[in-house]
Amino acid sequence: MDRNTPVIELKGVGEKTRKLFEKLNIFTVADLLSFYPRDYENFREPVSISHAGAGEVCALRAAVAGIPNEKRVRNLHILNVNISDGTGNMQLTFFNMQFLKKTLKKGGYYIFRGTVQTRGNIKIMEQPKIYTMEEYGKLTDRLNPRYSLTKGLTNQAVQKAVKQALSVCPPEEEFYGKEFLRTYGLMGAEDALHAVHFPEDMEQLVQARQRLVFDEFFAFLFLMRQNKEFTEGIENCFPMFETADTVRFLEQLPFPLTRAQKRVWGEIRDDLGSPCCMNRLIQGDVGSGKTVLALLALLMTAANGYQGALMAPTEVLATQHFETISEYANGGCPVLKPILLVGSMTAKEKKEAYGKIASGEANLVIGTHALIQGKVQYKSLALVVTDEQHRFGVRQREQLAEKGEKPHILVMSATPIPRTLAIILYGDLHISVVDELPANRLPIKNCVVNTAYRAKAYEFIEKEVRAGRQAYVICPQVEEGELDDLENVVDYTEKLRGRLSPDIRVAYLHGKMRPGDKNRIMEEFAAKEIDVLVSTTVIEVGINVPNATVMMVENAERFGLAQLHQLRGRVGRGGYQSYCIFVSTKENKETMERLQILNQSNDGFYIASQDLKLRGPGDLFGIRQSGEFSFRIGDIYNDAGMLQKASAAIDALLLGDPRLELQEHMALRKHLENVSANSVDFRSI
Repeated sequence: MDRNTPVIELKGVGEKTRKLFEKLNIFTVADLLSFYPRDYENFREPVSISHAGAGEVCALRAAVAGIPNEKRVRNLHILNVNISDGTGNMQLTFFNMQFLKKTLKKGGYYIFRGTVQTRGNIKIMEQPKIYTMEEYGKLTDRLNPRYSLTKGLTNQAVQKAVKQALSVCPPEEEFYGKEFLRTYGLMGAEDALHAVHFPEDMEQLVQARQRLVFDEFFAFLFLMRQNKEFTEGIENCFPMFETADTVRFLEQLPFPLTRAQKRVWGEIRDDLGSPCCMNRLIQGDVGSGKTVLALLALLMTAANGYQGALMAPTEVLATQHFETISEYANGGCPVLKPILLVGSMTAKEKKEAYGKIASGEANLVIGTHALIQGKVQYKSLALVVTDEQHRFGVRQREQLAEKGEKPHILVMSATPIPRTLAIILYGDLHISVVDELPANRLPIKNCVVNTAYRAKAYEFIEKEVRAGRQAYVICPQVEEGELDDLENVVDYTEKLRGRLSPDIRVAYLHGKMRPGDKNRIMEEFAAKEIDVLVSTTVIEVGINVPNATVMMVENAERFGLAQLHQLRGRVGRGGYQSYCIFVSTKENKETMERLQILNQSNDGFYIASQDLKLRGPGDLFGIRQSGEFSFRIGDIYNDAGMLQKASAAIDALLLGDPRLELQEHMALRKHLENVSANSVDFRSI
């Protein structure tokens, strides 16, 4: 058995389990071994109720103090149980777990484990796990890996499969030399793989994680260096000059460009007319006006007789872009001939679009990754504008047909990355920063609260809906079982339907849904057919709903500040006052002070810089940051130091062996070739 062996060949993995693994994109043993734990549970000795602090995950040895009290709120069954241990009392609340009424006997002692919350002077736990003394004793004083699961797949089943895979697969060759490992203080690759799944202690876990993070950053940055070498100094095959079309467009805008927008537009305009091909990133906060700049570049391209392509991360956003640009085309920009190309179009619609693109009748193609499919042939593609999510999307190279000369590249990013990191991460691009917001933007009003505020938050959401507005509620996980102490989208939606008035339309959205279902939900929300959308962070990019005025984020303490700011950017897009409610289950001083930074500023770059200061390598268990860098384990904020170390290591390595041709670097070269085999640079379009 090797790393390419199908996961079903592992003992105990049958057809049913194989299908569940495939839902998590685990097909081979290699996929399983790189399916890193999302968190680790440390089952500490039980504490007394009097010492259980708000926001802490605690185990309590306590007795059931009375007969469980049950009530029903529409489709939600609520069971309240009082427990006591002689030092204090606590209320436990269970949702849709009616069977516990018979299981939990008055006077019976159990171990209850969950997150402690307060409501006034009352301590409560919602949905705690229940153990017998014997069951809990077997779990204490170990770091137990917890994986992101799907319904039907248990954490124990994943642990068992991973243990077996580690024991039967031969170790892979170490691709760094001994001196390299010593210089950068790195654990061996095989030791790191074992330790990240089953660490002996926290120190070993930190070392293992650092090695795996370093590997990810090293491979990514090495590919960037190759891209830079390939793209620097490419001749401009599509030289352009400014025409009256862009001037007229600016005159027709209902608002003047900010100084920052004018500066960046000047940089783009110079690039398009320079001897070398443009390769530029526009980095700007949510709402800073990046899209207008992209549209100006596309308009200049069309006015010079060429074609442009605008790639959006979702079909809904692509359609919104198409509708907006079509209005401009029908108004004062007749030179623009836009066309929409998305995956859900019929074969007939696609065929018609392909014809218009190939003939040049359409000079602006707007869509999703459908734009780079092999069937699409451009007449004169001169400019590709792409969202951050797609810049290094994994694609099969054969999907990319030869589409002519090398186009100009313009990448838009709303991910607020401090300049020190941006220079490393975007080493192959020239960076333009739009560091100013339009004057007419209403600042979002923020509040950071504990779980006791939920009832008021629901009342506020209902009030906004009654005023004709809409709301988002963000949960960190998709369904029950992924992580026990975090809110999940599926159950939370049911709970919210029970708490809000019956006529308020609540729906959910998450990344595991079929693409067609996701598009339908986003379209219904954009069309005001859904009042409250419960979602994972999948809504960070991909939908523009000016009518949405409330963003409520559950388990806010588990997200990075930069990501919370990204989520906040989904509201405040219209002319209405907007609000963001960050709900933290932890009430300790450090957590609340960190979240208060979001109260102090709406500046994404300031927030990102604070995120760098406050989150360090020891903060292992946050919700994944998003944006264009889809690392499996690394995080550019938590692991900024490791990112800089990987960059320095590449500099030193290439200084002595620019092509990795020395015998001592052959294993590393082979590893990097395997890692980067499916990465696509848009210059290959």
